[in-house]
Amino acid sequence: MDAQVSAANADRIDPRRMLAFIAMCFGMFMAFLDIQIVSASLNEIQAGLAASGDEIPWVQTSYLVAEVISIPLSGFLARALGTRTLFAVSAAGFTAASFACGFATDINSMIVWRALQGFIGGGMVPTVFAGIYTMFPKSKQATIVPLVGLVATLAPTIGPTVGGYLTDALSWHWLFFINVVPGIVVTVAALVLIDFDKPDYGLLDYFDWIGLITMAGFLGTLEYVLEEGPRKDWFQEDAVFYAAIVSALSAIAFFWRVLTAKQPIVDLRAFTDRNFAVGSLFSFVLGIGLYGLTYLYPVYLAAIRGYNSLMIGETLFVSGLTMFMVAPIVGRLAAKYDPRFLLIGGFLMFALGTFQMHYVTKDWDFWELFWPQVFRGIGLMASIVPVTNVALGTLAPERIKNASGLFNLMRNLGGAIGLAVLTTMLNKRWDLHLARLHDSTNWSRGPATDMLANLTARFHDFGSSAQSMALKEMMLITRQQAEVLSFADVFLMLTVLFVVLAAFGMMMKRPAAAPAAGSGGH
Repeated sequence: MDAQVSAANADRIDPRRMLAFIAMCFGMFMAFLDIQIVSASLNEIQAGLAASGDEIPWVQTSYLVAEVISIPLSGFLARALGTRTLFAVSAAGFTAASFACGFATDINSMIVWRALQGFIGGGMVPTVFAGIYTMFPKSKQATIVPLVGLVATLAPTIGPTVGGYLTDALSWHWLFFINVVPGIVVTVAALVLIDFDKPDYGLLDYFDWIGLITMAGFLGTLEYVLEEGPRKDWFQEDAVFYAAIVSALSAIAFFWRVLTAKQPIVDLRAFTDRNFAVGSLFSFVLGIGLYGLTYLYPVYLAAIRGYNSLMIGETLFVSGLTMFMVAPIVGRLAAKYDPRFLLIGGFLMFALGTFQMHYVTKDWDFWELFWPQVFRGIGLMASIVPVTNVALGTLAPERIKNASGLFNLMRNLGGAIGLAVLTTMLNKRWDLHLARLHDSTNWSRGPATDMLANLTARFHDFGSSAQSMALKEMMLITRQQAEVLSFADVFLMLTVLFVVLAAFGMMMKRPAAAPAAGSGGH
């Protein structure tokens, strides 16, 4: 009887601990939301700050560059400072930087505050993932992971939607002011409720400043190259070329330092665990599916359909709604069945959605995009829950905090590299299809001359300008069709990627099942 009571107590979730974790999830939600919340409103921010077209992308780039540096650093800081201090400082700093972003009056101050927002707030993300496996008994982790997975995938997915509504209803300033009240609440909750680990300040005596500098040089300039490369024709731009050199040299110095330092700033030994290594690969490609598709759909709707930010948000809420609805179902399936099969199924769902998008035309609207978005929503939830369990759930507790930073870094790098590749592919395939269509629309082609004659007749009222206007219209139609074909090619490429990666699912070992309550342990 005593053994049963002891087992039941071991499986019980402390309400205080659960409240602390919910507060942490809110903080992570804000950090993820702010990656994409500005994406649909950059034109409004540009007008408000009187920024140039070359400057305004840095509103997003500065955040991403800073965040990608802080995420792997968070593992060391969580061990040295403790979760309570790290999370409270991260939430408070993120809130203050958000407040400052809302009051920014020029592009330079906006870039500085966005970088601080990304760097300080980045510490919240891996801390939540690590908390799953350090705050809760193993038998309850299957219930908690879907909650974290929903937050991690839903926030960037609905970012453009939320941003579009806020900008349309209020102003772009509220993209940042919306964080202030929740941020204060999360900061106070972290200080009051988090108490499940102790700091080890002695680690600060061995803080590896060389490792930090080389890691910042490696990851920061890599993120810059990936963000700016597609817009500036890659190495044809001097700044991108030199940044790539700095990134390569910093990478060599960083890996040498990590492998030789007494107390490395990032412990790469987690990659010797097969499940973590393969799980990180899945996390990398999951980043492509999460951030890449969040980019492609709005670009299609804006460039081809001519939608504004509000219309894009109203069209793209389907994926977020789907994730919210299927999260409990995925949680139950993950607890009952082999998570590797669920992971494979999730990536095949991704592939099904992108394969449907391979047939995209210039006329696709809400209902044509409905099922691809549904399959994407199911794929995201069915992937992130098992990949988190498989990658982090099999590691020793003392390795979780560091590994969580690396795991989340891989997802962000996947998103950054994916966006760069997708943007480059869109441009290259657009050029290719445009050249082919131009070859097909010459005076010897009957359909081309017929279309030109019909367009000329339509502009008949403009007299002598009718034919030149018809030629211009025909050129615009050709450019649009070439762009649509480039979207179709990119979606087909993603389909192949998701199908190929699904085959790697069986390379991982199945995690040990959690014991049932009352079995005498956790």
